[in-house]
Amino acid sequence: MGKEFGQSWKKQHPGTFFGNSVEKAERAVKQAMSHPEEMAIEHAFTAIERAENAFVNVEQYDNELDTIQQHKSQLDLIKQQLNDARMKKGE
Repeated sequence: MGKEFGQSWKKQHPGTFFGNSVEKAERAVKQAMSHPEEMAIEHAFTAIERAENAFVNVEQYDNELDTIQQHKSQLDLIKQQLNDARMKKGE
């Protein structure tokens, strides 16, 4: 009964959705770094892509800018970590 009909949760709370997406991407990257199988790496890239899409969405709402920028910095860092792990796997 507590569910609202109309807008989805993602549209109602884009800042929270972005933060959650970054957290999921971070977990996926950590998994890929510790177990660099192709499936784990692909999953990490997909999670990062979702987080980047959430960032684009949250920018449109222009709210909670400090928190959003913190999550964006975290997302940039985990993208670099994944790229580093992929480069090590290719060596």
